[in-house]
Amino acid sequence: MTVNGIDVEATVRKLQALLVKEKDISPALSTTLETLLMVVQLLANRLTLNSRNSSKPPSSDKNRTREKRSSEDKRKAGGQSGSIGTTLRQLDDPDEIETLTIDRSALPPGEYREAGFERRQVFDIDISRVVTEYRAQVVINENGQRFVAPFPDHVTKAVQYGAGVKAHAVYLSQYQLIPYQRVQEYFQDQLKLPISAGSIYNFNQQAFALLGEFEQRLVDHLVAAPLLHTDETSVNIDGKLHWLHCHSNERWTLFYAQTRRGTDAMNEKNVLPRFKGVLCHDHWKPYYQYTNCEHALCNAHHLRELERAHEQDNQQWAKHMQELLNTILNDVKQQGGSLPAEQVKHYTERYRNLLRQAEIECPPPDEKKNPKQRGRTKRSKARNLLERLQLYEQDVLRFMSDPIVPFTNNQGENDLRMTKVHQKISGCFRSKDGADIFCRVRSFLSTCRKNRLSASGALTLLFAGKLPDFL
Repeated sequence: MTVNGIDVEATVRKLQALLVKEKDISPALSTTLETLLMVVQLLANRLTLNSRNSSKPPSSDKNRTREKRSSEDKRKAGGQSGSIGTTLRQLDDPDEIETLTIDRSALPPGEYREAGFERRQVFDIDISRVVTEYRAQVVINENGQRFVAPFPDHVTKAVQYGAGVKAHAVYLSQYQLIPYQRVQEYFQDQLKLPISAGSIYNFNQQAFALLGEFEQRLVDHLVAAPLLHTDETSVNIDGKLHWLHCHSNERWTLFYAQTRRGTDAMNEKNVLPRFKGVLCHDHWKPYYQYTNCEHALCNAHHLRELERAHEQDNQQWAKHMQELLNTILNDVKQQGGSLPAEQVKHYTERYRNLLRQAEIECPPPDEKKNPKQRGRTKRSKARNLLERLQLYEQDVLRFMSDPIVPFTNNQGENDLRMTKVHQKISGCFRSKDGADIFCRVRSFLSTCRKNRLSASGALTLLFAGKLPDFL
């Protein structure tokens, strides 16, 4: 491990050897120096962590550079021939037609006849409010009785906001993650609608209530799914640490916030206790409390940890294991999602041979060294990774033989990513109610987009009292 041109590990080993030779140092000073050397190693390890060898996001990498195109890639920059573009095309039925006539006085003398038109179209937007007034007819009979035509069910007040305003406000605040104050400014500046932040919150509350039935159906779909990704991330609610949990796959997404991270929180929506398919996760130990399903581990995490073991601990077996996992992945892709039994057996044997060699390079700690120590002897990060790959071999390699099992847990992590974006844009949640609204509405919008229904279309249906057909 090198930091600013200094080999930290070699330097620390040299100092430790000098301490052993120095006989005149007091035990207290010797212990203090050993502790300081350990702190130096820990800090140096952190300095060399990045998105390639840890779970840190790429945005945290210092002076990160974009990957250059390989010399084998002969494609020109920009759109490729045959790709479906998004260039504007003229419409056959424009909304407005403005006819431009020729000033004939500016033409040379002569006879002219009509020869048609040249067409050019300008695509623009017209942002404006639409106020609909309902006038209910009133009649009075000969006895003075007054009769009024019934108003539509959704028209309940003398003045009120329509479903389109509500859907648009929820879209901006929950999908585009714009803070309430800025949503309020948008409606005032662009649409001349004086909506308060309180009203926007009420619209979100109404969406939350309307989605109660959706969440019940969503939970049932997730329980019945053959594959489920699960993950969790920290969120700030009213200045306190909470956890936002996610259960998802390529069609469904469920978010919910909890004060805890373990099984008590995972059981809240009653998805994992009833799930019997394949659960893909990042080896957070509480997930293994669910024994009624099979498990698959995220190999993206393994590749990063192997990178760290090779770079920082100089573990050669880690580099070889990285190469093996990537080789298996390429073969799985080339063969349509799974490998035949013979290849599975071949790769499994190579996997086990590598781990047997790793035992020599990265042996377990000496349990007899501190006989009075209680509990398990502390392992290095490389040793912990090695033991995990040994104990959970089947879950690491499940993607080889089962075509529905992915190589990584990226689906779950991608679904959670917008939560971090929310905290960057809007800050923390002010209350648990606000977090619950966000989770349920985002669950709905994420699920709709996965089923090819736009967020704005989904919210328009919701405030019209309907749920999408795919449910």
